[in-house]
Amino acid sequence: MLALGGLWYVAFLLSLTCHESAHALAAAWGGDYTASSAGQVTLNPVPHITREPLGTVAVPIISFVLSQWMLGWASAPYSPIWEHRYPRRAALMALAGPAANLGLAILAAILINLGIAAGVFTIPASISFFSVVEGEGDFAPVAQFVSILFTQNLLLMTFNLLPVHPLDGNSVITLAMRENTARRWFDLTRDNSFGFLGLVLAWYLFGQIFWPVLRVAIRILYWT
Repeated sequence: MLALGGLWYVAFLLSLTCHESAHALAAAWGGDYTASSAGQVTLNPVPHITREPLGTVAVPIISFVLSQWMLGWASAPYSPIWEHRYPRRAALMALAGPAANLGLAILAAILINLGIAAGVFTIPASISFFSVVEGEGDFAPVAQFVSILFTQNLLLMTFNLLPVHPLDGNSVITLAMRENTARRWFDLTRDNSFGFLGLVLAWYLFGQIFWPVLRVAIRILYWT
């Protein structure tokens, strides 16, 4: 359990750090330097942990002890004034986080297939959330790490793209709107009363959406 927890936490923290640093970098490219000024355009997890110690340390450990997988959060600050002035840039900033998770999932998929081609990984008889690929001997923990990296990033990408406040998808969907409509959408959904309702709805929807997404991803991973 300790070994699995260590592997999971490294994959979790890497995934979350890439997600938030992508937000910060995209915002800086769009003219908002709030997060970059706070030192969050970095793959060093310390600034992200310092900003959200509960979501990056305590909750992941507790959730792993209770369920053997990790749940948590981090955040990158941004300027609401900038968001209102440049809603399309704000939407691209929101999209950058899930895009970073997709990139990590693709990287994990490449490593899995390279390991299979090299003969150090094998496809398990039964694929699970923790075991997308298996390794023999010294390669067993490596196989488990890339399995977790693959599924963890699919999970983060899928969850964050749900179109409800306070998730990234709430901003991403404004890419399909006119700018004035996007501004009105932000004004409406940024109300604090929507936050709790949004998370409850996201938790319900996530259970319906993620497992089909994972099944499709596994089929693509082992496409022959």
